Amino acid sequence: MEKHIKLFYLKSCPYCRQAFGFIDELKRQEAYRHIEIELIEESEQPAIANGYDYYYVPTFYVDEEKRHEGAVTRDQVEAVFREALSPVEAGK
Repeated sequence: MEKHIKLFYLKSCPYCRQAFGFIDELKRQEAYRHIEIELIEESEQPAIANGYDYYYVPTFYVDEEKRHEGAVTRDQVEAVFREALSPVEAGK
């Protein structure tokens, strides 16, 4: 079972646009095609965004744990995807 990914972003953020480009590129690969990401635009959903501890966008959470915050590389996005696909540990 795949772990849940949340992505906090702002429409006006150039780093977020870059992250979406990496996401689109990676999702063209068979291994990542089915990954779903909950997108939270922080200025449109402040009640949700205010419940999380981060300062910069884009910010990725995997199963409610912050995994990346701020400007991102393709490799960092892929690491988030790989973590989401890794087996859930027993007891979690």
